[in-house]
Amino acid sequence: MTHIFETYSVIAVYSALVVYTVAFIAFTLDLARRSAPATASVRTGTMATASGGRATALLERLATDAPAGSSGSTRQLRLAMGFAVAGWVLHVTAAVLRGLAAGRVPWANMFEFSLTATAIIVGVFLAAQFWQDLRFLGVYIIGFTMLLLGIASVNFYVPISPLPPALQSAWLVIHVFVASLGTGFFAIGAGLSIAQLLQFRRETTGRGPGFLATLPSAATLENLAYRVILVGFVFWTFTLIAGAIWAERAWGRYWGWDTKEVWTFIIWTIFAGYIHARATRGWRGSRSAWLAIVGFSAVMFNFTIVNLFFKGLHTYSGL
Repeated sequence: MTHIFETYSVIAVYSALVVYTVAFIAFTLDLARRSAPATASVRTGTMATASGGRATALLERLATDAPAGSSGSTRQLRLAMGFAVAGWVLHVTAAVLRGLAAGRVPWANMFEFSLTATAIIVGVFLAAQFWQDLRFLGVYIIGFTMLLLGIASVNFYVPISPLPPALQSAWLVIHVFVASLGTGFFAIGAGLSIAQLLQFRRETTGRGPGFLATLPSAATLENLAYRVILVGFVFWTFTLIAGAIWAERAWGRYWGWDTKEVWTFIIWTIFAGYIHARATRGWRGSRSAWLAIVGFSAVMFNFTIVNLFFKGLHTYSGL
């Protein structure tokens, strides 16, 4: 039965990747469709220059000042979200089957953590739609998930094996799950910050992809990113505390300057600085966006480079 669960888990992983690919294409087509009207309007305004400057100005204003967040619910977007949900269901099924096969939570090595963490990231993205329409981040979230899950499936897949003694703890469930939740919120915050930078460039120079005309303003995107990152920071703070408690149980000390511990603290410091600077130092606009992106880059560095190339007590995470 264990072997059957493991086999079906692998099948579900690759099925999820196929469905995610369709969702990614549909999200991309939706952005392309929303770019077309703005481009056409600009061209019409250019052709009308000879017949009247007032008409040209009106056309350009319509092209650049579309209602914030007026993405609508196009056929491509409905298909994209439908396939994203279907891919996520397959994704979660793969993680559950892996856990059933192993008889434990499915995040004890690099492959399993990639499998579960990416499922949580997509889950956070889908759940966020009940709070705010963030479907314009679909290309970014689904593309990011496909990349990580694909690399993990090809390069880091390992057969199920017993847990090392340090992982035989209830803190494995708490610490890693909460860290994955924090990563999901940081990923969305980084995506919003990237959109903010693009939107700010469009608002100041008039240049940028046409679909930006259907997105919220740069200021609105910045506020959304701040709120999302604030939630992620709470989860990451708990991750740091839970990790220290777990370290004391496993190794007899709360802090030992292990590489993984240091980078977890560095990430916490970056986002603490982001929140503090934005709240008290008046950091707004591009500076706050870049700091959010740097913070998420540090998360990904911790997950990839630190796990794979640095020696320490957490080297089992690279198995």
